Amino acid sequence: MLDLLKETTIIVPSQERSSKGKLHYASIQIVFRSNDFPVVTLLCQVLGYGSISKKKQSAAYVYTINNLDGLIDIANLINGKMRGPEYNQYIKLIEYINKKSPNLDLVALPADQSSLGSNSWLTGFIEADGSFQVRASLQSKIKKRLGLSFELSQSRITHYGHSTLHLMETIGAFLGVNVNSIREILNNPQYRVRTNTIQSNQKIRDYLMEYPLQGTKYLDFKDWCVVLEFFEKEIHLGK
Repeated sequence: MLDLLKETTIIVPSQERSSKGKLHYASIQIVFRSNDFPVVTLLCQVLGYGSISKKKQSAAYVYTINNLDGLIDIANLINGKMRGPEYNQYIKLIEYINKKSPNLDLVALPADQSSLGSNSWLTGFIEADGSFQVRASLQSKIKKRLGLSFELSQSRITHYGHSTLHLMETIGAFLGVNVNSIREILNNPQYRVRTNTIQSNQKIRDYLMEYPLQGTKYLDFKDWCVVLEFFEKEIHLGK
């Protein structure tokens, strides 16, 4: 279950109260696909706090933790396991908790700099934003072919103004692929890594066999692995 906590959105208010005197609370939010509702329900039961809500105009649920005890527990669980721009929000969360509970004196460990292949952090990231793709050119007049790839995209700049380029380059280097810029003329330009060789597909397959997905995306991955075997046996070109 800890994998599901590694790709979180941490929200820390800049002011304790609104102009009308309403208290602002920090929160940790995790978004789940709608068909992962049993998973998010189980996570809520295991942790013992938080609430689940349906995301507006989206086939997703949001698990939100904003009570202080819950924030303290999650902060301890993910301490030393944060990577990328979200680490900046984690520092603010620690400051928020220490302000609310000065006797705790929590200390944020440095951002995780270990190899991506040494732990399950990337699994949590894939759980949130990865996709397994199979493309079939069944209408070809010459040969029917299959295309296979794994894709992961992120906004170039987070909501808090931090670049995601270094993080995406780290993931790209681990998979042996380049980072590409996409959606450049739209409001939300992104960076994307995409596997495009048998070797890079095998890399993500082997990694997720060691650190498995825990939501329904695991079923997508299993089907994708079946197609990868076609490529490994060189039977994907058709007749």
